[in-house]
Amino acid sequence: MSSRERILGRVRRALADVPRDDSPYERAVVRDYALRHGDRTPAETVDLLAENLADYRAVVHRATYGELPPLIARLLAEHGSRQVLVPSGLPAEWMSAADVTRVGDRTESTPYELDRVESVVTGCAVAIAETGTLVLDGSPDQGRRRITLVPDHHICVVRVPGQVAASVPQALGRLDPARPLTWISGPSATSDIELDRVEGVHGPRTLEVVLLTG
Repeated sequence: MSSRERILGRVRRALADVPRDDSPYERAVVRDYALRHGDRTPAETVDLLAENLADYRAVVHRATYGELPPLIARLLAEHGSRQVLVPSGLPAEWMSAADVTRVGDRTESTPYELDRVESVVTGCAVAIAETGTLVLDGSPDQGRRRITLVPDHHICVVRVPGQVAASVPQALGRLDPARPLTWISGPSATSDIELDRVEGVHGPRTLEVVLLTG
């Protein structure tokens, strides 16, 4: 008897007295939790998102469509960025004022090549107000997961209020679970047993979020 057969045999014996339930998973699992906490207007929900993003040490900016290109150009210049990763589906006008070398999101790019890029600019799929979380799903304006994990500086543009969900359950309802989801709550950070915080270990050291209106 193989190890696989022994393991499956133990599972069958453990489940022998469990009644069979043919209910679909969506009905078998009770989901009676609150979908959000409190009633807020769209503007109040965006304000909550901004507050929680800042609490996670992200830098929050607000801009209209006309203000966005010069804002992105200024943020990249202040960071000293010369090479910037740009996903293929990022709206061209967002980068129109930036005097930088644009690096495409290419399959053949090595980690060493990505590490030489100072910044990355992306959109997002959903932003969650109650947790201050950005969710990227690999759409054309966001690119592959790795381009937001290697560069030291990430500028993420959130269209508000349309891309803002009040809570995690509401955000999950908007997301496709088959897509590669990256959940970002502030800059990359970790701490050791003495609680010494170190940023930039698992992703960008600096996260700037632009709440785009208009």
